[in-house]
Formats: sequence, C-alpha cells, structure tokens
Amino acid sequence: MRAVLQRVDGAQVEVEGEVVGAVEGEGLLALVGVTHEDGPDQVAVLARKICELRILEGEHSVLDAGAQVLVVSQFTLYGETRRGRRPSWSAAAPGPVAEPLVEQVVEAIRARGVTVGTGRFGAQMRVGLTNDGPFTVLVEA
Repeated sequence: MRAVLQRVDGAQVEVEGEVVGAVEGEGLLALVGVTHEDGPDQVAVLARKICELRILEGEHSVLDAGAQVLVVSQFTLYGETRRGRRPSWSAAAPGPVAEPLVEQVVEAIRARGVTVGTGRFGAQMRVGLTNDGPFTVLVEA
C-alpha cells in the first residue's frame, strides 16, 4: 500500500460536477494506492502515518493540528513505466480488493478523531488543491 501525501491549504474532489469530498484550510490530500499483497497490517501502518507524520506547518501532525484529510483512491500509484510507452497496471489490486482496503484506511483515520473527506471509488474524479509548500511525500506501508 502506498500513498502520496500532499500538504494542502484546501482541497476538493468532484464527481460529475458535484463536490463529494473536501479539506477546508490546512490538511493533507492522501492519494492511496493498493497492491495485491495488502491487508489489515498495511491499512494500520498507512493510517497511522497519515495521522502522525509531522509534515504540517511547524512540524505538526494531522492529530497535533486538528487538521482534515482528503483520501482519494489512486490505482495509478502502482503503474509500471520502466519499459515501453504504456504503463502497466498489473501491480495495482483490482477494485473488489482495493475498495474495501481504501475504505478501511478512511475508517482507521476517522477512528482517531480526524475529519476525513473522500473521493468516489472508481469514478472519474477531478481533484483540485492548493499545495502548501509545495510539500509532497511518498509513504509506503
């Protein structure tokens, strides 16, 4: 399981012109990808890192700052581009495997008292954000 975490000063995700999830003010946008071997252990590690990494302004974590998180599923994080001109998506878990794991990440973050917005799994989404810094990190679980 991996995530690209972007420190934001506001972010939102739209599906068919409707805002389905957002972060207002300081927080994180978490683009989350799932691979075939992922399970509960990776969910727990990723949720903990999203909540506890000290990457917000002043070296604060989401928990320290009372910040929000916007989680968007992103199978393309497992795209393989080393050969040829077309990415291979074979390392990405299929929807029936990935969707419940992404939802478990969301629930694990919420269980820590964090407000979480989400995209819509499998939908064509438009993600907008103001990257604060810019500050972006890759997290592997």
